[in-house]
Amino acid sequence: MHRTPLHQFHLDAGAKMVEFAGWEMPIMYRGVHEEHKQVRTAGGIFDVSHMGRVRIHGRHARRFLERICTRRINDMQPGQCRYSLLCNERGGVRDDILVYRVDDDDFLLVVNASNREKLMGHFAEQKDDMVLTIDDRTLQTAMVAIQGPRVMEIIGKFSKEIPSLKRYRFAVKNLLVMKVTVSRTGYTGEDGIEAILPSGAIGMAMKLMLKDIDPNAPDAPIKPIGLGARDTLRMEAGMPLYGHELGEDIDALSCGVDFAISLDKDGQEQGEAFIGMEALKKTRDNGGPARKVVGLLLDGKRTARQGMKVLHDGAEVGEVSSACMSPTLDRPIAMAFVDAALAAPGGAFEIDTGRDAKLSAQSCALPFYKAKKD
Repeated sequence: MHRTPLHQFHLDAGAKMVEFAGWEMPIMYRGVHEEHKQVRTAGGIFDVSHMGRVRIHGRHARRFLERICTRRINDMQPGQCRYSLLCNERGGVRDDILVYRVDDDDFLLVVNASNREKLMGHFAEQKDDMVLTIDDRTLQTAMVAIQGPRVMEIIGKFSKEIPSLKRYRFAVKNLLVMKVTVSRTGYTGEDGIEAILPSGAIGMAMKLMLKDIDPNAPDAPIKPIGLGARDTLRMEAGMPLYGHELGEDIDALSCGVDFAISLDKDGQEQGEAFIGMEALKKTRDNGGPARKVVGLLLDGKRTARQGMKVLHDGAEVGEVSSACMSPTLDRPIAMAFVDAALAAPGGAFEIDTGRDAKLSAQSCALPFYKAKKD
């Protein structure tokens, strides 16, 4: 089992450690709800070093990425990030990724930890005779996310450039003797950054990033946050998770991220059809996917679980993909795939718990939560 370069930091901070996608990771430090609210009201720092980081560079890097990514790549500018899906030939989702364009033919991909090894095999298969290098940098680097409404204010005390970054933009900064890639991205629904740096430098970087901040103080503006709160935060923000709203057998057009699928790529200048495009065009032309993801607001205090059946007028019409007690809304929420004809907000549903009990729920538009903008 892999350990991140911040493993000792987690132990010193009292984290409860668990196995996740082959890594020993902190599930929580003080409690999921407390950590969740810390991020929503101030700021939190997450170790996301388990995420895969793959550099793709060379003469055919753009052509290669156009083939595997559902988003346009050729029109990206250096310093820009773009969220994309990777599909299989059936239109299912191999993974969702973040693409960083460093230079004309130099890119960085951030992929899910559970899919990194699978994707490395996929990349090798799709390379063919293209001139490019595929370099897995995961074990040589570390990655942290700092998220929350006070984060940019704190970062602004030692950097003027980073708070001026637009959303989904990044910069490569010199921090003493190391280079740090800082992007204005995240997976919480809050403003903030994600930083990638050499694994051997993370200890020193943490001291600089948390300068004059005692994360153990009750009123600390930034505290360490575990994977448990990361999941409830992304759920409130309506963000899909691989293995829940995304998967090899889940049609990409059903996942609620249509903005990340360019079905006209092959008709655009320098464009190229992506793997799975024809299958998705067929789905679109035949009326769309059978089911679509929706948000559900549950009555009462009992939460649902992934895999529970969703009912409408007594008939099974879908399945829960994610669920939790929302610390922000103080009520149970869920994401679910339901029949496309019933996907409009405001529908009445029941969730079958499998124990002769049913939970009443109403569908709503995603996300459940939106951060206030300055």
